[in-house]
Amino acid sequence: MEIISHCGCLYFRFPLSFREVQELMLARGVVVSYETIRRWCAKFGQAYANGLRRRGPRPGDRWHLDEVFVKINGIIHYLWRAVDQDGNVLDVLVQSRRDAKAAKRFFRKLLTGLQYVPRVLVTDKLASYGVAHRELMPSVTHRKSKYLNNRAENSHQPTRQRERAMKRFKSARHAQRFLSAFSGISPHFRPRRHLLNATGWRTEMTDRFTVWDEVTALAAVA
Repeated sequence: MEIISHCGCLYFRFPLSFREVQELMLARGVVVSYETIRRWCAKFGQAYANGLRRRGPRPGDRWHLDEVFVKINGIIHYLWRAVDQDGNVLDVLVQSRRDAKAAKRFFRKLLTGLQYVPRVLVTDKLASYGVAHRELMPSVTHRKSKYLNNRAENSHQPTRQRERAMKRFKSARHAQRFLSAFSGISPHFRPRRHLLNATGWRTEMTDRFTVWDEVTALAAVA
């Protein structure tokens, strides 16, 4: 399982293809095909992400929501994303629309997964958010301004980097499966380095690698 977890770490942390991960493993004397690595990531990626989320701190009470277009096979889809005030990704959902029905579906997914409502909800001025807010979170303060939502907009950048490296997603299902795991794993290895000195960063990364080893070991047992 150590080889599987290491391949998963490389693939979800860095903008690498399966063939590039294969080459890095070969450099360490491990012979494994890129197709095997693909199957490992598909099978264990979500379990690793779920384990990291369970071990992480409770999300904040200020949610920032945003949607960005993703072109899949020439058709525009929308990636809905929610983060808290610290930039921690709460959930993602790939949908073909960004109307009120799509917004309500994303809100329900958020509420089911987190099982609590925030104190403040921050979105841009897309009217669909207002409809979903009134129906599903009427007690939550809703602030609508593109200038207050940089936190969510900036969280799309790692996704854009991976989208380019992967030559775009193959299908909506493929995008959802990958981004759901990626959004849980990649941030684990990206502490807010600008707030840490060199010693603090090394200590933090050591702790995070320890958590990764524990989570992947538990996923293997399950």
